[in-house]
Amino acid sequence: MRWWNQTKSVTDKRMATTVAAGHKHTLSILVKHNLNTLSRIIGIFSAKGFEMESLTFASEAEPGMARITITTRGDDKTVEQINKHLHNVVDVLKVIDLTHRKCIERELAIVKVSTAKAGRPEIMLIADAFKAKVIDITADKLALEVTGNSDKVDAMIEVLRPYGIVAMSRTGSVALKREFQGAVNIN
Repeated sequence: MRWWNQTKSVTDKRMATTVAAGHKHTLSILVKHNLNTLSRIIGIFSAKGFEMESLTFASEAEPGMARITITTRGDDKTVEQINKHLHNVVDVLKVIDLTHRKCIERELAIVKVSTAKAGRPEIMLIADAFKAKVIDITADKLALEVTGNSDKVDAMIEVLRPYGIVAMSRTGSVALKREFQGAVNIN
């Protein structure tokens, strides 16, 4: 291996360590609806060694537009680099880091739990505490659907883990900037 390849390898390892050491950022990216754009964005994260915890891609209300939500980890400088790289992609129209803004963020998880170790009622109480829905029942398993922020989804998964999670599927975060920034008093 030549010296410049060794230097690049060391730099990449340092970059990956720096990214993993940072805090969570949620990026909302408005793009022209084009799968090549999605491919280019994934390529940027891969080529630069940026961590991608989750990615969602969905059509927008406006025809021909889509929104990509990416959850990543890194310090503010790393996220600034990501932002610059994303703005160089032709079909990227807008990038918003929702991390330091009020936003609406949700995830969905479907968790299939064994009912062999504990009775069904105990698992149903846990589901109720997290406002999860029972979406499938068999003789020895329950499938639960939970929706909420990532902390809520993580918490329910951890509480269910001792009972025996048989299978699980989880979306990434979907997020939008909250329009109303003030306090709400509902009486």
